[in-house]
Amino acid sequence: MKGFHFWRNHLQRKTMAESSINSTNRRIGTPLGAGGYIKIGIVGGAGYTGGELIRLLINHPNAEIVFIDSKSNAGNYVYAVHQDLMGETELRFENIFSPHSGDTSADVIFLCTGHGEAKKFLEAHLQHIKEETKIIDLSNDFRLSKDASYQLPVTGNRQQVTRNFVYGLPELNKEQIKSAQNIANPGCFATAIQLGLLPLAHAGLLKDVYTTGITGSTGAGQSLSATSHFSWRANNIQAYKTLTHQHLGEIYQSLNQLQNDFPNAPSGDGGGSGVRFVPWRGDFTRGIFISSTLHCEKSIEELTALYKEYYKDHPFTTVSDAPIFLKQVVNTNKCVIQLEKEGNTLVVHSAIDNLLKGASGQAVQNMNLMFGLEETVGLRLKGSSQ
Repeated sequence: MKGFHFWRNHLQRKTMAESSINSTNRRIGTPLGAGGYIKIGIVGGAGYTGGELIRLLINHPNAEIVFIDSKSNAGNYVYAVHQDLMGETELRFENIFSPHSGDTSADVIFLCTGHGEAKKFLEAHLQHIKEETKIIDLSNDFRLSKDASYQLPVTGNRQQVTRNFVYGLPELNKEQIKSAQNIANPGCFATAIQLGLLPLAHAGLLKDVYTTGITGSTGAGQSLSATSHFSWRANNIQAYKTLTHQHLGEIYQSLNQLQNDFPNAPSGDGGGSGVRFVPWRGDFTRGIFISSTLHCEKSIEELTALYKEYYKDHPFTTVSDAPIFLKQVVNTNKCVIQLEKEGNTLVVHSAIDNLLKGASGQAVQNMNLMFGLEETVGLRLKGSSQ
């Protein structure tokens, strides 16, 4: 733990030096963790989303990482896996949830596990996590309303424990997130598509939507596969999971939340209104660019005003009057949106960084809201537009 104490002291000195700034980040009357810091645990810290969380949180003025769990890397320095962090932190990975490890207390735990693994983790370890500890899950295990209430099975002397998850898209559920104990962080494609369509749903204007979207190789995770090798990705694109992508369920659910005559789930037979989504694998590492096409009779001026009004209180989503491009958002927590119209055909373009606004950045945004901070704290990041 020597490395941890070194970093904690360094962060305390940094925070004291910035105290005049930090005092404006917090809304009065909402408690942070002990000592004014949010004590953070990360489970699954060796992957892409775990690495992005570490990068964000070691520089967050109100955060203190108390453990980073990784069975396969326990005892190793974090920078041995995330090599860009050499010189930034002396934190080590721990197997904190093994039977003989130390205290697992934290104000919030981020679950950066694979899809299907979060439920398994909670079944094995939820009884060791304090009731007041908040959970932010980055998998798809709790995003749909049918899965949003998790009950720990009762076995032997183990008491029943229930965790209810709120869908963590701030541009849709900001007020619910502020009071939530558990968050289901949205998917990357789902975030980009929904942010392009929410204002239309809010105005009751959605009908059939035809969407294409291209994503970088990091969207597939860190494990190697035939389509993630450089030799396959370079100078290559491919459509995949056409009309069947796993994020469609949460997209329908959110759009139906704002427009109740829009279906709340894919029909399965292609009939009725809905989102026809064709995702693409791109020959770049990070970012998502979406184009959604639909019929709309409102003028481009009316639609632009509608979008800007909807997002006026959402600092990370911007409506552009000029053509947008992917590098505007890479390495940021932003979403940029552009509208184009020809006759009664509307095209909505939206772009995000899949690892930040599509995953870890949005998770930190949700943490900020849950602990009464301004949602932008620790997330004003430098893009790479050149």
